[in-house]
Amino acid sequence: FGHVAGAFTGAVKPRQGRFEVADTGTLFLDEVGELSPALQSKLLRVLEHQQFERLGDSRTLSVDVRLIAASNRPLEQMVETGQFRNDLYYRLRVVAIEAPPLRARREDIPLLVDRFIGEACAAHGKEVRGITRNAMDLLARYNWPGNVRELKNIIEGMVVMARTERPLDVNDVPEHLRHSTAPEVGEVRIPTGTSMRDVERIMIAETLKVCGYNKEACAKMLGIGLRTLYRKMKEYDMR
Repeated sequence: FGHVAGAFTGAVKPRQGRFEVADTGTLFLDEVGELSPALQSKLLRVLEHQQFERLGDSRTLSVDVRLIAASNRPLEQMVETGQFRNDLYYRLRVVAIEAPPLRARREDIPLLVDRFIGEACAAHGKEVRGITRNAMDLLARYNWPGNVRELKNIIEGMVVMARTERPLDVNDVPEHLRHSTAPEVGEVRIPTGTSMRDVERIMIAETLKVCGYNKEACAKMLGIGLRTLYRKMKEYDMR
């Protein structure tokens, strides 16, 4: 939100806030789920009234900003637990685009790896010639809790440490990743005569394992809403 000169120690000059800079344009807020309760209240006021004050300023500024927000945290669950304001959540959720985690779209990994290798080579002056199939298989089986950012950082580190003029191979893959690859998604065998209730419970439990216990990915894979998944987990006493 910016500040005026003298608003705090070291504030020698005034500074415009992001909303003021983005006036009549678009502002992207990443990781909105990390906002403190105080900042959530301030953001809600801007969204509702298009007004705010700089830190240390008594003047109210008006802006016209289109907001795009992103989060890798389960905001719907945070609303239910009181960690995120429900009025702010519904203000933000006008048009929602849900991007599944990288582990749920493993077919994208080879394309991303090729792109990140090229970017890392250009940034560090290296000439790495692609990646071997075995190394790619390791990357494709890993769960990627940090999603695309983690993949990009891993590839950059591999390129920096690798010898030039050869493809990246298994030995270039970080050791912790080599020993943490996820199991292949397979079939679940359910004995004949199992009740539908038990079938549902088993499918939820097995899908949670496959998704690395990421509930949003699990709900998407099962084709149900996140609220429904939480309700079912509570019903079956799954923690």
